[in-house]
Amino acid sequence: MKKTQYLTLICLLAGAATLYGQTPAKGVPAKGKAVFDQQCAMCHDATTTDKKVGPGLKGLFKRPKLATTGKPTNDANVLDKINIGGNGMPPFTKDMISDVDRANLLAYLKTL
Repeated sequence: MKKTQYLTLICLLAGAATLYGQTPAKGVPAKGKAVFDQQCAMCHDATTTDKKVGPGLKGLFKRPKLATTGKPTNDANVLDKINIGGNGMPPFTKDMISDVDRANLLAYLKTL
């Protein structure tokens, strides 16, 4: 009986850790495209590397460094740029783009 109780407790704790952000969220690229079209497309082009207002984002995650910061292109640095902005880009606060939408946007940017 105790083994069953311990196993149940472990499963519950693992589920709670997932619910409370202990596991990174996986985004849905199609939903991220909708976020991009609404929040980003006015300044960034998804289909080229040409500058619009900000840099074109085609192949973003294939680049070794971010064009505007020189930091390595990875999830943390791209999200940092979205969150903080800089070099003419406004910050996108949590009330503007939810955590779920950020995960979806990141998933979409990885497809470019």
